[in-house]
Amino acid sequence: MPDPTDPRPTADSSLGVPPYRPATPAKEPPSMMRPPLPSAASGPGIPPRPGPAVQGGRREAAERRTLVVGRGISVQGTVQDAERLVVEGTVEASMIHASELSIAPGGMFKGEIEVEDAEVAGTMSGTLTVRGSLVLRSTGRLQGTARYRRLQVEDGGKISGQMEMLSDDATPELPLAVTEA
Repeated sequence: MPDPTDPRPTADSSLGVPPYRPATPAKEPPSMMRPPLPSAASGPGIPPRPGPAVQGGRREAAERRTLVVGRGISVQGTVQDAERLVVEGTVEASMIHASELSIAPGGMFKGEIEVEDAEVAGTMSGTLTVRGSLVLRSTGRLQGTARYRRLQVEDGGKISGQMEMLSDDATPELPLAVTEA
């Protein structure tokens, strides 16, 4: 026997129709904003990481705005606001300012770039200005003009073009022409 206090109607078994159910109130449309993704280092029992750590006025490498051009990827154009550029594929650019450049073995950079520090294990073709330290790995190739304050070349690294050492007053000293042996 149906409950007389229940406001829902019962099904009439002779008609074979399910009982009437009133519509539920309309839900709010979904928001276009999503909640922030959880940090890899956060989770239950793990406190969230603090903001970027600054050491001597520079952020740790993991906290820098980093652009990675992966192996097999080609990029042409202008790069802005990247503090760290990692080239595993190919980058062709007219002028880039960044804090750090890293060209991996097999990576190629063509164009002009000005950075604080650079490590070249792939190929750099064009003009490279390094206000700090330039490291040329054994698999690295420099072609064109390189300006630097400090230079380290591993055995096997090849340089072809013009090298200019920057002095402390930021003016290049006499250029040194280098040809590949």
